[in-house]
Amino acid sequence: MLTSGALAGCSGGGSNEVDAVDGPAVEDVPTEVDEYLTDARLYDGTVVDATGRDEITIAVGAGDDGFAFAPAAVRVDAGTDVVWEWTGKGGPHNVVSADGSDTAFDSGGTVTSAGTTFGQSFDAPGVQLYYCTPHRSSGMAAAVEVVAA
Repeated sequence: MLTSGALAGCSGGGSNEVDAVDGPAVEDVPTEVDEYLTDARLYDGTVVDATGRDEITIAVGAGDDGFAFAPAAVRVDAGTDVVWEWTGKGGPHNVVSADGSDTAFDSGGTVTSAGTTFGQSFDAPGVQLYYCTPHRSSGMAAAVEVVAA
């Protein structure tokens, strides 16, 4: 389901900046995540530890050219609300689960509007791999590692 609107803690006033989740970068990345993200933009071989939070935001259209997700890899507790927010950069984007993902999800058609959001909660531990259909070949892919709360 796509929803439009501003998120608490996200910049407004016409800015294209999204306050994406941040946290300590850890190097114990699951093998399936590391292998899937080998050519992904903004992936540096680490995962952002965002455990202990009720909700996190992932930027859609991040990076200098808008062809990335930020962060590219994030770790959350089961039950955390994961919200993807479009920056408005890089053209039309979507969020689609990849083969090998533990949960199937799809944001629907492509979107260009800054501030548009798509939310998904993952209730069980596992690995969620995903990409942007129009920019998959350009390395627009990312992952969410869900761990037991």
